[in-house]
Amino acid sequence: MARFDIYKYNNPGIPFVLDVQADLLSGLNTCVVIPLVSEQKAKREAVPKLKPIIKVGSKDYVLMTTDIGTLTRSSLGEKVSNVENEHRQTVTEALDFLFQGF
Repeated sequence: MARFDIYKYNNPGIPFVLDVQADLLSGLNTCVVIPLVSEQKAKREAVPKLKPIIKVGSKDYVLMTTDIGTLTRSSLGEKVSNVENEHRQTVTEALDFLFQGF
């Protein structure tokens, strides 16, 4: 399990979550995740710096940064991708904006 991995999540409104916890802490039973919600469902909430669009497969999803939380690692579904190369900067900036306001 690695930072920036996307996992299936068993929730009709939240099909995926993004692991944003440091790899150094991968031995913990829980991890910090951010839900990914379909662009259609969260269209009005897509604020580029705080809630950027992330592509999973061929569909766009909104990273719901303000809904950050923790899950047990055992509750995560199948890993579907890792977006570190494409979205590391974008996700880091969203988290910085959430916690520091810039």
